[in-house]
Amino acid sequence: MKNILFVASSSRGPQSYSYQFARHIVDDLKTRHPGAKVVVRDVAKQPLPHVDAAFVNGRALPPEQLSPSEAEAFALSDVLLAELQAADVIVFAVPMYNFGVPSSLKAWIDHVVRPGRAFTYTEKGPKGLIEGKKAIVVVARGGIYSQGPAQQLDFQESYLRAVLGFIGITNVHVVRVEGVGMGEQALKNAMTSAKARTEELVREFA
Repeated sequence: MKNILFVASSSRGPQSYSYQFARHIVDDLKTRHPGAKVVVRDVAKQPLPHVDAAFVNGRALPPEQLSPSEAEAFALSDVLLAELQAADVIVFAVPMYNFGVPSSLKAWIDHVVRPGRAFTYTEKGPKGLIEGKKAIVVVARGGIYSQGPAQQLDFQESYLRAVLGFIGITNVHVVRVEGVGMGEQALKNAMTSAKARTEELVREFA
């Protein structure tokens, strides 16, 4: 393991449960692989611009045909893609906002999921180009969405699995910190479960 990419997206930063468990994973992996480089991309602390017309219009053009505004729109996307492509492991810290992911993380996804770079279309359909990666997704939510009546409202974990798989990252492991808003005992249960899952994954990845 040479490179670890840590993508954080909680507006609460280090105070958030998703950040705390994801940071713990990153730190443990770094301890076990002291030579690994860690790149932190905190899209909540340093928000990315949402894609604009120049970005969308330029997606289908070869580099030499891009206008100055289109080339500028792709410059940041190229940096984000380089970080992703260099990583052996990507660790995501993702809170649930209104049943989905934060808009700051959605902006990162929109910059990264580019035709010809992250995926391509073939005769058999789309094919992901970001292969050979492992991802750990730490999701935090106030209720229980992995089972029960609220499961149908989970557009957080399901979306992340889908979009990562679409670009070729199918080796995805999830740490759920859920039920944190359902009382003191539920919070304790959530923390205990997430801690056990975190330690299990670190041992597996090591």
